[in-house]
Amino acid sequence: MSHILLRHREIPDINNLNVYTKNGGFAAFKNAVTKMKPNEVTDVVKNSGLRGRGGAGFPTGMKWSFIDNKNWPHYVVANADESEPGTFKDREIMEGNPFQFLEGLALASYAVGANVAYVYLRGEFWELGAVLDQKIVEMEEAGYLGDKLFGTDYSLRIYNHLGAGAYICGEETALLESLEGKRGQPRVRPPFPPAVGLYGKPTIINNVETFANVPMILANGAEWYKSIGTSDSAGVKIFSLSGRVRKPGNYELPFGTTFRDLIYKHGGGVQDSRTVKAIMPAGASSSLIPVDDKVLDTPMDYATVRTLGADLGSASIIVIDDTVSMKWLINKTVHFFKHESCGKCTPCREGTYWMSHLTEDLQHNGSTGDVDLLLNVAKQMQGKCLCALGEFATMAVVTGIERFRKDFDNEVRA
Repeated sequence: MSHILLRHREIPDINNLNVYTKNGGFAAFKNAVTKMKPNEVTDVVKNSGLRGRGGAGFPTGMKWSFIDNKNWPHYVVANADESEPGTFKDREIMEGNPFQFLEGLALASYAVGANVAYVYLRGEFWELGAVLDQKIVEMEEAGYLGDKLFGTDYSLRIYNHLGAGAYICGEETALLESLEGKRGQPRVRPPFPPAVGLYGKPTIINNVETFANVPMILANGAEWYKSIGTSDSAGVKIFSLSGRVRKPGNYELPFGTTFRDLIYKHGGGVQDSRTVKAIMPAGASSSLIPVDDKVLDTPMDYATVRTLGADLGSASIIVIDDTVSMKWLINKTVHFFKHESCGKCTPCREGTYWMSHLTEDLQHNGSTGDVDLLLNVAKQMQGKCLCALGEFATMAVVTGIERFRKDFDNEVRA
């Protein structure tokens, strides 16, 4: 199957504006602005079954339809703060196929009546930010951005904004705070961004991969997109494969592809021909899934992966083999979340602190009592944090201990 998102792998120099337009680029945007009403664009995206690719998997067209049309102006923000350990798909899109992403952002802006859109980039992407600045200038010079586009009354400007390297700014309300020049900390919700977002105005926030799907959907139709993937999860997904595999990397595949196909067919199998012990399907923030043949043959879509006691999230598939120590793994994840906690809410601030102390003890001279205490602390955090970061910090801990308890008992004192 030809690539829909990673088209640069098949079309050389598609990051060049002339090459992109020769391959259908901006035709969907021009057609939408000149021949379609904004709500019609939203309806096509809604009917396509496209779900957000940032992790939550919320229906994209439905989110756009929530925009408050009684409060103006409207904004659209691209979440390009790709900070999840194990996730590296958005960077490849922006580097290899940037105009498709930017066209998707422009289409979303037209659909919700926004005249200004922002790309919020991870702080470490400063070189990429300079490249995107140049791509935006090229779009303006070619008439794809600016005032009275294609002879209509619609105007649009896109601006890039670099964050400061904080994981928490991947959370959409913390991202908005940072974009406004404030400390990147989550807001209390409700209200949600489609009602009260950037500068207190209605705002739509989607992930880079989500936007990159939109031009192809508008060009080929909702039914075409729904014909790919599964009934629950339409279209393709970029699976970022890492861990103990021979060929880590990004693999664009239809939803419904099995873990086995991803790991063995595309990823070349496990290093040293070891046995897969566990999978983290959504990067460091995901639950640990114990692996057997049934799990390996499970289709990767949002609904089916949940039957395994985990979420697919951003599909950052980390493969763990039988050489990996579970207490080492949870120590690594907990220290990451402790470092990245913004400190705004007590359960996350204090909980990640105590979990990091306990996981460090387990690494050196821990006991089964410490394992029990660690599990208790993690469970006390769940459901009590202001945003998802605190919940994410507990995922590997709780599922690691509950599903791999023998590993801990074998590695610590009684």
